[in-house]
Formats: sequence, structure tokens, C-alpha cells
Amino acid sequence: MLTLILPALRGLMARGDTLPRLARVQPEGGEPLLTVPPGCDDAFAVLQSHVPPGTSRVTLDTGGTYEAVFTDLPGRAAGRIALVTGAAQGFGFEIACDLAAQGAWVALADINEAGVLAAAEQVNEACGRSAAVGVAVNVADPDSARAAVAAAVTAFGGIDLLVSNAGVLRAGSVKTLPVKDLRFVTDVNYHGYFLMVQAVAPILALQHRAVPSRWFDIIQINSKSGLTGSNKNGAYAGSKFGGIGLTQSFALELVEDGIKVNSICPGNFYDGPLWSDPEKGLFKQYLDSGKVPGAKTFEDVKRFYESKVPMRRGCTTPDVMKALYYLMEQTYETGQAVPVTGGQVMLA
Repeated sequence: MLTLILPALRGLMARGDTLPRLARVQPEGGEPLLTVPPGCDDAFAVLQSHVPPGTSRVTLDTGGTYEAVFTDLPGRAAGRIALVTGAAQGFGFEIACDLAAQGAWVALADINEAGVLAAAEQVNEACGRSAAVGVAVNVADPDSARAAVAAAVTAFGGIDLLVSNAGVLRAGSVKTLPVKDLRFVTDVNYHGYFLMVQAVAPILALQHRAVPSRWFDIIQINSKSGLTGSNKNGAYAGSKFGGIGLTQSFALELVEDGIKVNSICPGNFYDGPLWSDPEKGLFKQYLDSGKVPGAKTFEDVKRFYESKVPMRRGCTTPDVMKALYYLMEQTYETGQAVPVTGGQVMLA
């Protein structure tokens, strides 16, 4: 129930279209006491009649006392609350770091619970404040997805931005790829994106109901393989093509709730574990599968793929962040798949 109460409360405590972070505090005794009946199907309506404009602190009869905290931090994500999946390492971790450096509060979520808790601490150390929390999630499990969203809401009071970054890859020919690998890739990349949006969309909609002038964002980190086929990599490319179909469909449906939905399609991120992990990374998978003719080493595989890029290098996190901040700041764009590929994929 708290998962639906806090975002509504956060919206009602907004100043203009600026929503606060909600901090759990000790009661002082003069706060309004709010009661939301168990099983209430419209907590917003109940709260709306008891939270006048300018309210900065309230006590929930079953949920403690909360204070609205407005940030004076600088940055392109200042005051935003973000949930980033697949954030224990790689792109997800670096995205979370950049968001925090730009003034956001960030819930890092990953199936690797120990890793994501450590990653959140690294974010806090890097930005010099308690900006991040770590949350365990299996994006392919609906109960786990809902629990991760609830944990982010409990920590910060709501969510402004979902970065659906969790992704996996199993390369191989359609002739030989095990069905279990196909299911694994599809469960995480396609079902996981769907389930995270399903869990977070009601939160964003509640906040928009309270502040109709404010837009919220869902951004999927897709891939250039979601824009063009990938030889001996059909499971991954198929899941990413499907993700763009979800993005377009979600955008059409959720626009009425003040939610923009877009995808970013990066080129190859060679420095991340998806590529560089010595046991499971793509350098090893592509070398073992014979996807790169004549390749004998990881470096041979890397040179082969770099040669396909007009700008002759892989994609980096700063490249992706430029696209991410553009999509957050652009209030007239939804349903798009933005390539960040160094010219390797060009849209007509």
C-alpha cells in the first residue's frame, strides 16, 4: 500500500512542477495525521483532501512521518529519482554514477544483490552524498520487479525515471542454439522490460495525476541489434527488435499518464563485461562460435567490429548519456529508438 501512497503524497507536496524526495523522519507532533483505509483503491483521492498546497511534512497512521526535501543540487538530473536495472556493473553502473553526479537520487537494481549493494556504495563515495541505494531484482519475475519498484519508492518517495538496462546475450546459430539460451535471452531482454514497465507505470501515473504539467520517463537501453539483424545472434537481435515494439506500444498507451517512453540503441560497448568478461563475454562467445572469420584472439574480434564503424571506435557511456539527457529534457518526443552507433546504423 505504501508503494501507492508515497508517490501520490510526493506529487501533492510538489512546488509547481518540482516534486520532492520524501525522507522518513522522526515526528515532531504537529504534522497532519493521514489515514488511508486498508484496501482503498484510490489513495490519491483520500490524500488530496487532506494535503493542502505548501504541506511539507505529514505522518501516515501506518507508515511513519515523511518530509518533503527539495534539492539545490546542480545538474541535468537534479532532484530526479531514477531506477536503473542491470546496475551492478557495466553500462548500468556507469549510467547510475552519471545520474547521481548530475544530481539524481538513484536506486541501482540487479540480480547480483551483493554486487549491486557494493555498486551503490561506490556511487555514494564518488558523488560525496547518500544518493544511491542497492536493490535486488530478477527483472524476469513479476513479483521481484514489483518488489524492486517498491524498494525504490520506499527509499525516495517515488520514481521519475526508469532506465531499463538489464540485458543478456547468448550468441549462436539458429541451427544449433539451445532453446534454454533463447528463453534466457528473451526472458531478460523482452519479458524483463515489459515487467519493469508494468511495475513502474502506476507510480509515474500517480505523480502525473497530482502534477499534470510534469512528464516522466521510461528509457530502455536497447542495442544497434534492435535496428538491424545480427548474424548468428538471432536470439539477442530478436529480443531487442521486440523491445522497440514494446517501446512504441508503451509510448502510445502511457502518453495519457504523462509518461514518455523511448529506447537508446548503442553500438558496441567493448569496455563493459558484456563484451570483455573472459569467460562469458562476447569476445569469447564470438571467437568460439566462429562468427568472425579467421579470428584467433579477442583483439582480432574487436578490430573486426571496430572496422565496421565509420568513427572507428566502440560506444562509451558518455555517448549514451548525451542521448539519455536529451530524451529526458525533450518534452515532445516519445516512442523513438535513438541510435548511438558512430554511424554504423543510419536511419532512413
